[in-house]
Amino acid sequence: MELWQIFSIVGFAFLILEMLTPSYFCLNFGIAAFFTAAAAVFVTNLTYIILIFAVLSLLLLVFFRPFLMRKNTSDAPNPDNAYIGKIAKAVENIGADSGTVSIYDERWNARTMNGELIEAGAEVKIVKLESLIMYVERV
Repeated sequence: MELWQIFSIVGFAFLILEMLTPSYFCLNFGIAAFFTAAAAVFVTNLTYIILIFAVLSLLLLVFFRPFLMRKNTSDAPNPDNAYIGKIAKAVENIGADSGTVSIYDERWNARTMNGELIEAGAEVKIVKLESLIMYVERV
């Protein structure tokens, strides 16, 4: 099997890995493998081919991946922020350590920011969302 064929297969393998773990990490190696496969048509020395692959991979990781990461974290709205400022209903008493609210027919764990106790049935305003816990205050 020729070196260009081997690096083409390696490139496809890295692209498949990138599809399974979309982190823009394996994509750089896949691109480097395809460029190396093109270079392997002209260069037959294995040492030079491996050096070309290593240098291209490093350059792509250092310069291209941050560009991709910046494009990926665009100004798209965060769906979690849709809850901030909305009114929910306390299903259970809410304190600093425990509680539950209901909003849009969903139940969420809730806590108060200042440690006050909010009784079940009261309306609350969501002020912060941290992981799966909504922090609320009395309306």
